Amino acid sequence: MASLAKSIAKVGSNTFLSRILGFIRDLVVARVFGADAGTDAFFVAFKIPNFMRRLFAEGAFSMAFVPVLNEYKAKRGFPELKRFVDDVAGALGAVLLGVTVLGVLGAPLVIMLFAPGFAGDADKQALATEMLRLTFPYLLFISLTAFAGGILNTYERFGVPAFTPVLLNISLIACALWLAPLMEQPIVALAWGVLIAGVAQLAFQIPFLARIKLLPRPRLNSRDPGVKRIVRLMVPALFGVSVTQISLLIDTLLASFLVTGSISWLYYGDRLMEFPLGILGVALGTVILPRLSQKHAEQSPEVFSRTLDWALRWVLLLGVPAAVGLLVLAGPLMATLFHSGEFTGEDVRMAARALMAYSLGLAAQMGIKVLAPGFYARQNMKTPVRIAVIAMLTDIAFALMLMFPLGHVGLAMATTMAATVNASLLLRGLLRDGSYRPERGWIWLLARGLGSCLIMGLVLWWGAGETAHWLEMGVWERVLRLFGLIFAGGATYVLSLLALGIRVGHFRPS
Repeated sequence: MASLAKSIAKVGSNTFLSRILGFIRDLVVARVFGADAGTDAFFVAFKIPNFMRRLFAEGAFSMAFVPVLNEYKAKRGFPELKRFVDDVAGALGAVLLGVTVLGVLGAPLVIMLFAPGFAGDADKQALATEMLRLTFPYLLFISLTAFAGGILNTYERFGVPAFTPVLLNISLIACALWLAPLMEQPIVALAWGVLIAGVAQLAFQIPFLARIKLLPRPRLNSRDPGVKRIVRLMVPALFGVSVTQISLLIDTLLASFLVTGSISWLYYGDRLMEFPLGILGVALGTVILPRLSQKHAEQSPEVFSRTLDWALRWVLLLGVPAAVGLLVLAGPLMATLFHSGEFTGEDVRMAARALMAYSLGLAAQMGIKVLAPGFYARQNMKTPVRIAVIAMLTDIAFALMLMFPLGHVGLAMATTMAATVNASLLLRGLLRDGSYRPERGWIWLLARGLGSCLIMGLVLWWGAGETAHWLEMGVWERVLRLFGLIFAGGATYVLSLLALGIRVGHFRPS
């Protein structure tokens, strides 16, 4: 488990760097472009390939590929492993190239499908179509990057894939600041930034694959039994691992019918929610999948269960207080990071409401990152599929009920409800089949952890005040006060944990 902790620290630190640069990127975009029809069009054009990347490459493909790759690594010789990697690279590359060509050629139809509300605004629809033709090839490059990352993670080279997203943020920041002023439509510079980043991210990982002698030489061999197994596992996993992304896409589709700015408000709310989710939730999921696959292959059910328990304790320790912090500090965070002449006070308030709704589901989102690998590591795809369908239907039903009375906040609330249903059913499934047996002391730990979060939340609420006051402050006053609140909240939480008897040892495997 010590190696697991080191791996999570490595992934988490690189992800932290990526998220910090992501904040800078969003700050730059908000201050340069604001929240208008142009940014709505870009976020749709970027979200479509990004959604497909998370759904297919980093979602279903990774969950199907990593367990099979682990099995080849454990039970086959290196020459057979290398042939398998070459065959997968050929099959994946061919499919991605075909999808990319269709996406570029059919960009107007894709925009009509994913943002039908744009049909009433010809200029917005044309702009989104133009940018989608630039961003769609990102799917090809970033999916191959995810394939490379799966290989590197299996060989416990976790740091390289975790660092790779930094290049996307650097590219978008550079294009927003230096390319946008040179273009007739400045917002299109961001679409170019996405395309450049895709090429850079794939190129960055190639030397590291060569170092472990697994740089693929793509071959088209659809008869490879390993490739066939991945396809069989992928088809049901499409829903099971990516229901969150489907929910977010549904938000975008429905938000296109709401007032201008709704898509951008949801985007910025989701981005802040993704900060702790990426640092801890993604890091936990990335690291434990190869370990769970290995322990399943070695027939070590006790270690398998303890690994899940260990990860869930960390969700409680860090995920729940992060959710409380985002809920209470939503207004101050939005005002400090994004308020400007382009991103108005009204934008701050609307985006803060979206963040508050998303934050209520943060712990569930982190739980999904931990619980879903408990099924996929055992190559059990049917159960998560059934759960995902239930969660997705929950999202659609609540989105349709809440979007008109609550606007974009209703869509965020529907996503939170879907995530909660998803995580709850995943946990119940693991408990029922005996794959996860909670270690002793969970009720005691849960009560004290939630108590500490409540104390921290009250301190933050008392110190934060009204969002209107934050909008009247100067930039540096907001920054200093926000950092002071975060420090005070963190210190309060740690001291409360200690006072209630919780120690680091409670988050080590028993």
